[in-house]
Parts: sequence; structure tokens; C-alpha cells
Amino acid sequence: MAIHNAADNSFKLIFGDHRLFSDFLKDFINIDLLKDIKPEDIEDYSERFLPLFQGNRDADTVKRINLKGPTPLFVIAILEHQSTVNYRSGFKMLQYICLVLDAWEKEAEKEKPGSSLLKDFKYPPVLPIIFYDGKGSWTAERNFLNRTNLKEAFEKYIPKFEYEVVNLNDYTEEGIMQFGNALSFILLIDKLRNRKGESLLSRLPADYIEKIRLQIPENMSTLLSEVVRVLLDKSGYKSDDAKQIAALAEKGKTKEYGEMFEAVVDYLKESREEAYEEGIEKGIEQERQHFLDLLNQGFSAEEIKRQLTSSS
Repeated sequence: MAIHNAADNSFKLIFGDHRLFSDFLKDFINIDLLKDIKPEDIEDYSERFLPLFQGNRDADTVKRINLKGPTPLFVIAILEHQSTVNYRSGFKMLQYICLVLDAWEKEAEKEKPGSSLLKDFKYPPVLPIIFYDGKGSWTAERNFLNRTNLKEAFEKYIPKFEYEVVNLNDYTEEGIMQFGNALSFILLIDKLRNRKGESLLSRLPADYIEKIRLQIPENMSTLLSEVVRVLLDKSGYKSDDAKQIAALAEKGKTKEYGEMFEAVVDYLKESREEAYEEGIEKGIEQERQHFLDLLNQGFSAEEIKRQLTSSS
């Protein structure tokens, strides 16, 4: 799954990868039935619904979760990454829910005509989730009932569902680290919003980095290289830097990737801060190119740090 611009942040990757999405449900949604979900239990239904909406909603996701028992669960996950809260989210969720249940009814009718007309016909549960990584608190009303006029007089006729909000601002770095999986690694990256490229990784315990390396399988290197590119884009670095470093990360082994990522973020942080302080644009370009040349030549993270330190 490619990420085309910095607004499509790294959390979009979680919606597209079933391993990460199952971790997301287990870590953030406190429902016992979700604790045993495996990636193979998840099916993506997004393409059935997204074309019906105008605008770029390619980060919205509809998943079918095949639970143990007679009925599946449908999960609607909407990404809200704007700095301002979207107060229309409740109505948008209602639209999605109606579409999902309508599709379920049509599938049931296709398999067994007339089944939806029977007394014992039941609809599947739908779990609506909004992931918010904008600035500050989520202040939109979560219950659609409270967005409706004259609710006291017509309460029993108005939809009363609530959607779940996962607000990244509500979680500390330490709290995210406790998850100890690839998901926590990506969430920490998503919290990197400093224009100077401040590295959260530089403040992480060594045992966390090592644990993450063991948790991330080799076949996720492409996905994680995309995260590197998004990180650098959001931190204000040139897109060419991001593309080259992401390509290098994809070529490396998992452990080498971790070392390279740390070196990339830490070095770019330091060089960018120094350039801002001294106002030397020519110097930052030379240092940037020197760094990329060393990576292309296959030097290890330690060798790169040593050479950059000795030349400064």
C-alpha cells in the first residue's frame, strides 16, 4: 500500500495490514471477544463502500471479522488526521452502518431468498471506530442521539449508537511502548510531529528497540520503509531524502533496518537543528548528500556515525 502524501499518515498502514489491524483491536478496544482475533479472521470489505462517497476517503476501512459463532463482526475504522475535529463524523458513521447492514441483508437474500423476512433473522454487530491523531482533544459528540433536535420528545425513534474514539494524544510514549509490538513502533513514529525531526527513538530504552526488532517479521520491511518515508515527509525533509532512505531500508535485513532507522532520524535531527541555528543552507545540503552517500556505500550505522563525527 503506497502512501502518496504526508497527510496520509503512517497510521493508514495499520488499516491496510491485517496483522497490525488485529493488534490495534486487541490493544485499544476493550472487548473480550476481540482478544483472540487472528489476521486470517479479517476480510477487507472497504472497496464495496468507499466508491459511494465523494472525496478522498481511501483511509476509511470496513473489515469483516469472522468471530467464533454464528455471526461475524463488521468494523468501520475512519482515520481523522486533520488538526480540526470533524463534527460530521457521527452522521458519516450512520451512513456507513446502514450500507454495511444493507449489504449483509442482500448477501443473506442471495444465499437464501426470503431469509431477511423471517422472524428470527438478525443483523450482525457493527463496531464504529475513529482514530484521531490531530492536535488536542476529540470534542465531537459520539452519540448520534445528541446531535438530533427535539431528542427528548422523539428519543425512542432516533438512532442512539456511539462510536469509539482512539485519540493518539491520550497515550503517552511509555504507554504505547508497553504494547511491545510492530503497532507500537508505528504509533511512536506517528507521534513525531516536531518540524526539526525530534527522534522519539533516541529516548527509547535499548530493550524496547531489541524487542521490536524481534517482533517485526522480514516480510514487513516494505511496509516499514513506507513508514520511514512518511515520517521524513512529515518532519519537513525533502521528498528525495525520504524516498532514497526508504528504498535503502527496504533492502536491509530487519535488524539492520532498525539500526539504519535510528541513524537516519538521529542524524537528520542533529544536522537540521544545527543548520537552523547557524543558518548555513549550503552546509545542510553537503551534509545531507554525505549521509546518503555513506548509506549507499553500505556502511553500518556505527561506521556512519563515526565518520560524520570525525568530519565535523
